Amino acid sequence: MNTLALAPEWLSPDYLISHFGLPGILIIVFAESGLFAFLPGDSLLFTAGLLVADGQYITQPLWLVCTLIVAAAIIGDQVGYMIGKYFGPKLFNRPNSKLFKRENLDKAHEFMEKHGPKAIVLARFVPIIRTFAPMVAGAGTMKYRTFLTYNIIGGISWGAGVTVAGYWLGQIEFIKTNVEPILVGIVLISVIPVVIEVMKARKESREAAAAEAVDPSGAPSGAPAPHGRGRHAKR
Repeated sequence: MNTLALAPEWLSPDYLISHFGLPGILIIVFAESGLFAFLPGDSLLFTAGLLVADGQYITQPLWLVCTLIVAAAIIGDQVGYMIGKYFGPKLFNRPNSKLFKRENLDKAHEFMEKHGPKAIVLARFVPIIRTFAPMVAGAGTMKYRTFLTYNIIGGISWGAGVTVAGYWLGQIEFIKTNVEPILVGIVLISVIPVVIEVMKARKESREAAAAEAVDPSGAPSGAPAPHGRGRHAKR
């Protein structure tokens, strides 16, 4: 199976699975859940399901593959939570680097503020956000028991859900013969929430900038004072 090169070859799902098999999938799921963003999470799980259906590269049964993936996803989020809990202030004060972008952490924080605890589940289906959401939860005031509950729900719904979808759809001939465009579609769909959030943030930023240009009385800054308020106003 050849996958369209949306990223470096060594990050493509078929390359990773063909070279590292199930252990490689588990390591990437674990890492993307709480350590590193920009890994092929959704497309990797979908491809894993396809290959389980084909019996190619992955010979383990579907139930075992899903169980291990869910475990890796849950443990990864646990690590992310602990990182946020113990290194939260350092993370939020850390400058940008090649592997770390402060804006990604800020986006995850806004996402958490907007959706509350259920964001831990929703974030599973949003690239980048799913990596930083557990860190934000750990650095914030979310109780560990609450986080653990939503972490388990999210790990099952994402880890098992996407893999099972790939398994069942992979048995349809049309899907098997159009893997590349389908994986492209999965990537595009998964980034839609990120694009929407970025557009909303830019809109709010423009509105805030426009509001700052207006004084509390509603008049643009620098405009002459209304009659009756200036020192030369007629008495």
